[in-house]
Amino acid sequence: MLRSPHFRRAAGATLLAALLAGCTTVGPNYAGAPDAAPQSAARGAFIRADGLSNTSAAPSPRWWESFGDPVLNQLVDQALADSPGIAVANARVAQSRASLAASRTAALPTINTSFAAPYINVPGNLVGEGGGRDEINAYNLGFDASWEIDLFGGTRRKIEAASARAEAAESGAADARVTLSAEIARAYVGLRARQAMRTLQQRQVEIDRELAALARQRFAAGSIAQQPVNAAEAQAFASEADLARSQAEIAVLTDQIAVLAGKEPGTLDDLLATPAAVPLPPARINIGDPALMLRSRPDIRMAERQLAASNADIGARIADKFPKISFLGLLGLGGQNIGDVLDPGNIVGIALPQLKWNLFDGGRANRQVEVARGANAEAEANYRYTVLRALQDAEGSLARFGGQRVAFGKALDAETRARRNVDLQQQRLDAGRIARSDRLDAERQALQLALTAASARAELATGFIAVEKALGLGWQEAEPDK
Repeated sequence: MLRSPHFRRAAGATLLAALLAGCTTVGPNYAGAPDAAPQSAARGAFIRADGLSNTSAAPSPRWWESFGDPVLNQLVDQALADSPGIAVANARVAQSRASLAASRTAALPTINTSFAAPYINVPGNLVGEGGGRDEINAYNLGFDASWEIDLFGGTRRKIEAASARAEAAESGAADARVTLSAEIARAYVGLRARQAMRTLQQRQVEIDRELAALARQRFAAGSIAQQPVNAAEAQAFASEADLARSQAEIAVLTDQIAVLAGKEPGTLDDLLATPAAVPLPPARINIGDPALMLRSRPDIRMAERQLAASNADIGARIADKFPKISFLGLLGLGGQNIGDVLDPGNIVGIALPQLKWNLFDGGRANRQVEVARGANAEAEANYRYTVLRALQDAEGSLARFGGQRVAFGKALDAETRARRNVDLQQQRLDAGRIARSDRLDAERQALQLALTAASARAELATGFIAVEKALGLGWQEAEPDK
């Protein structure tokens, strides 16, 4: 029985609607990342936090400002704005966003147009003539459109994966800012510590040279043997070597800060040449709780988004095993004259629905699904490991910071006692009860303890930086000038 064209169009529309209504998304639905640290999140406090840390208040995102050092604030903001490392991370974000946009276009139909004007010159006997040659001119203007129905959600799964990877790239850029702010602060603390130590070492070199001169005088007078002279001179040479190393390290750290800030080595020499005290963290710091830390760290968010992407990849691979339905439409105008491309009577239209189903591929599709599931298992294990490593990082940095505060206090006490001893020795020297070398030995011992205190001060500041980095802070970009 013949059917009218209207009936056929209506039946085709009904079939298309039924196919679209029956579209589904295969593969596992993502239920969120597994809870890798339920006890830590529920505990409400870090195990290694001592009484000087406030777990009830959220830490400041721009933690370096708590040092109260305007030069450090300037350097961190400049680095977050100009560092090549941040530019690399931002470029990766732009690439991932472009990839996501490209994935979304896969769900849309494609439309192409073409114009052809072939000239054909063939022997006449090939087209039924007795001889000679025939010339044929042809003109054609054509349009074609194609669309594949996402019947089993393979395209949607690919879009999900691309979206998750774009978010992972954004978290990666945030993690780069966390690392950069900490590296800038750590290098700056190291620079200020070396500058303070250089001042102390310069005085130590002066003392050692004077002690060596006094030893030589006593040897010339016959009151001591050669051995104490050699020991005094060796100590002077060792102090001069320490001073040279500090001077070189100051140059290295200055250049490191410049490069981290996106500048050439030597650019920040004038800014950093004047010595300044090593900045100290506040007496009480806000650290929040483990649950806040787990939400704040960009590396955890990045691992979670990579897990979500691998989950979507499984669905995309499963969808490859099912039939694919596509529609191809062709529309053409043409003839042997150029004007034929504008003649509606020369319209040629073709509609071509197509069903493709790979009935046998040697198990390749199943193996690809297994590969995707294996990558998903790896991503889940990586997520769990990232969470546990973050907790270890936070607890370890808090434990070290607590010990560094105690060590710094003891170092200050020792330096104070040594300074008092120098004053007492000076009084005894003024009274003629001891030699000048004894007074210099006491000052040298005080300088050694001052160097220890300077190192402990730098370690305390560095420990604070490690705590803030472990909490996942420092990824915010510099605020624009108002």
